[in-house]
Amino acid sequence: MVNELDNPELIYNGDDLGAVYTTLYTTFKVWAPKVEKITLVIYENPYDDLGQKHEMSKDLKGIWKIKLYGNYKNKYYNYLVLDKGNQRETPDIYTKGASANGKKGMIVDFDSINPVNWENHNRPIPINRTEVVIYEIHVRDFSASEDSGIKNKGKYLGFTEKGTKTAEGILTGLDYLKELGITHVHLLPVFDFASVDETVGGYNWGYDPYLYNVPEGSYATDSQDGTVRIHELKTLIQTLHENGLNVIMDVVYNHTITTVNSPMNILAPEYYYRTDDNNNYTNGSGCGNETASEKPMMRKFMVDSIKFWTKEYKIDGFRFDLMALHDVDTMKELTLQAKIINPNIIIYGEPWTGGSSSLSPSLQFLKGRQRGMQISLFNDGLRNAIKGDNDGTGLGFVNGGAGLELEIKKGIVGSINFNNEICNFTQNPGEAINYVSSHDNLCLYDKFEKSNPYNTPLEREKMNRLALSIVLTCQGMPFIQGGTEILRTKQGIHNSYNAGDTVNEICWSRKSEFKETYEYIKGLIALRKSQKVMTLDDATEVREALVFLDTPCNCVAYELTSTFAEDYSKILIVHNSNKDGIKLTLPDDNEWYILANEYEVNKLGVTKGTKTCINDVIIPYLSTYILCQQ
Repeated sequence: MVNELDNPELIYNGDDLGAVYTTLYTTFKVWAPKVEKITLVIYENPYDDLGQKHEMSKDLKGIWKIKLYGNYKNKYYNYLVLDKGNQRETPDIYTKGASANGKKGMIVDFDSINPVNWENHNRPIPINRTEVVIYEIHVRDFSASEDSGIKNKGKYLGFTEKGTKTAEGILTGLDYLKELGITHVHLLPVFDFASVDETVGGYNWGYDPYLYNVPEGSYATDSQDGTVRIHELKTLIQTLHENGLNVIMDVVYNHTITTVNSPMNILAPEYYYRTDDNNNYTNGSGCGNETASEKPMMRKFMVDSIKFWTKEYKIDGFRFDLMALHDVDTMKELTLQAKIINPNIIIYGEPWTGGSSSLSPSLQFLKGRQRGMQISLFNDGLRNAIKGDNDGTGLGFVNGGAGLELEIKKGIVGSINFNNEICNFTQNPGEAINYVSSHDNLCLYDKFEKSNPYNTPLEREKMNRLALSIVLTCQGMPFIQGGTEILRTKQGIHNSYNAGDTVNEICWSRKSEFKETYEYIKGLIALRKSQKVMTLDDATEVREALVFLDTPCNCVAYELTSTFAEDYSKILIVHNSNKDGIKLTLPDDNEWYILANEYEVNKLGVTKGTKTCINDVIIPYLSTYILCQQ
């Protein structure tokens, strides 16, 4: 069924949709070709029920517009939309601010809201994408627990507090992130989502978008005043930047919380969503609808939104939810435009859908479509090879599975075409996001408790450590679910999207309980960052530098030869997932220094007294060893 809004003559390419504020006047433009009438309503404050109405005029290409003279700084607005005799009020899909729960949009004067020195604040030194270490965390989870020592629990400002500690004196919060050594903080959705009543609070992961260009209000100290959420999110970003940490934003353009009554559908009925031959909404997201990125004005909206967050909020990267629901051309265009603003921006996402989509598989951004682009994909193949299935009792390399060495090797080389046997989906290693768990599904330690109930707690801790050590030593981009480095648990709940703080919060006391694992992961991160040969982003370089060794079953070992002056000349990495130790013959008869054993990582390099090996080395069970030659 043809939608009249698909007429090419209705495509609008201007960069002035929404409310564009100046001190002398504000212009309002909205794309709504099919509706009968639009009236702009201006509200003095977020609590007003009655506003001042201004009838808008229809222009070319389906644009309704009006220019109001005077200073409308940080006032609120909505549109009254008349369509088929039915009038409904909606916020602008391009609004950049809002009152609580998105009831009213906002005319934003960012200059009056920005933190001090926002425009000129120091940002982290740019690094190559394979030098990135991503740490995924939910805003509430980070600070909600009683033992966090953080005052602004569950809020944006929780990330800005320095010197926070548990009652035992263990570092938490911002100082913890710096100490751990990660480079990028991946925040679960911080755009305005609809599942939490911002006036009373509550818990949700936030994968239910309402207003895409507005920060979520439940994480602000005041959800009614639209300026507060903007100021506090920017304060979070500025604080992380000034402490050497980049910020990645989780974005969910593939569906909206509602369909018929969504702002998109009120303004342009049946345009922004995919439908089947019977005009029924399709559900490739598994959430009731799927947006149509291949349509020019939806593509424009996504590109404009990404440009907005990149420029106005200085966001350093975007993680796309269900990225296969977006067409290849849209992902190409938004990546291009984002990199014009910030050449070092990171774009990555899930190369799968949440259900059957009406978008042709030939257009979907599936695994392999990213080759040669600056877009990275979650490597679910490596994930499954390491631990088995996500929520069940299936076994992977580290917890008892057999015959998985080849799949682990594919991950180690960054999923490139390494040789005729070891070949996978990337053109270069930076296209692979290597991970073993994320917010979805069982936490890593919960997975091992379920799949390995008869192993000892120590053995499961060693599995957790071994799994993360594989992720942190692979070529590509390592991604850590926040808390896995201290054996985070969600009490065995695999889908905790609305389970609340008691299930989801980071229990900071586990840092002291599992101090050895924490220090090990911290050491691996530091070692990775110090060795360029561990962060190559060219397939040819990987093939030249990396050689696999012959090993017993359930063990993978490889040698890296470096030409970089600041590196060790050779690094040997061994992952032993056997229940017993193994003896490995070393690749030459020179002396090798042990950088990492089963307990600790000597991140500062070879020091006096460091154990050395000649000819062979014993690798204990469930352990990663790293050796080097200077």
